[in-house]
Amino acid sequence: MRALLPAIAAAALAAGGCGVVGDPQPPLANIPAGVQDLAAIERGSTLFVQFSVPKYTTENNPIRKPLKLDLRIGASGASFSAEAWAAAARPAGNATVDEHGMAHYEIPCAEWIGKEAILGARAIGANGKESKWSNFVRLPVVAPPEQPSGLRLVSTPQGVQVAWSARGENFRIFRRVGDETGFTPVVTVQRSDWTDPATEFGKRYVYQVRNIVKLAGGREAESEPSEEAVIAPEDLFPPPVPTGLAASVAPNSIELSWVPDTAANLAGYRVYRSAAGGAMDKIADVSVLPAYSDRAAEHGRTYRYAVSAVSKAGHESPRSEAVEAALP
Repeated sequence: MRALLPAIAAAALAAGGCGVVGDPQPPLANIPAGVQDLAAIERGSTLFVQFSVPKYTTENNPIRKPLKLDLRIGASGASFSAEAWAAAARPAGNATVDEHGMAHYEIPCAEWIGKEAILGARAIGANGKESKWSNFVRLPVVAPPEQPSGLRLVSTPQGVQVAWSARGENFRIFRRVGDETGFTPVVTVQRSDWTDPATEFGKRYVYQVRNIVKLAGGREAESEPSEEAVIAPEDLFPPPVPTGLAASVAPNSIELSWVPDTAANLAGYRVYRSAAGGAMDKIADVSVLPAYSDRAAEHGRTYRYAVSAVSKAGHESPRSEAVEAALP
């Protein structure tokens, strides 16, 4: 019996070739996967286009290099056919691919102004096989919006006021705080000034403004950004004058209360008192709690009180309206 084992093994190898059991597999197609995230925007006199470079084939295998990128731009028509568009559209040049695998293109928009451009992209493998066309982007192209100029920053009690000059209906403000490396859009306004309420005294802020044109289909065209402007606002302002001061009589004190101040730079309050028509004298510095108990008041005397607000930098507001109270 043992003598038969080598013969059986030899017969199996002869019948099965390499010895793998099962049907032979078809060769891999090695077609690049399609672009899924084509995006484009008009900024100034340039169309900026980007998409993620495919990394895998349609069979989820790594793409062999070199990989060719084919971005095309063409005009829209009464009806759209990908084949007709591809035949008439022109290549958009070479891409710059960043470290994150994003392909970037810059296309002059002068010849497309007043038209709707259609953009599409595909990848072509080293074997010449082409991916399907990407999502198509329809982009109405307009004359470049006017670039905002004369950017001005002013520190105010309400925050940093940002102002500029440009003709337009919508403006987007970008801000960079402290050591941040990139700008963040913070608001879009329909005027040429805006006050940033989210600033803090002593921090460094950098601003830019872009002119925005609203387009059909929820799209936008942007101007070139304004020049940058920098400010580190200082606390030069007293808080608002306290309001609503009221005095009530307790058995052995006069109790004061007022409307709390919401100023960001508020450090506390200063309480003043006069007796028998004399001058107002400071009797206490209190915290941000809008209340004070005058336990030094004497029975049988009438007092006048006023309150001011003090900033963290020591700037004092004018005094509130005075109120009177007397211990019986």
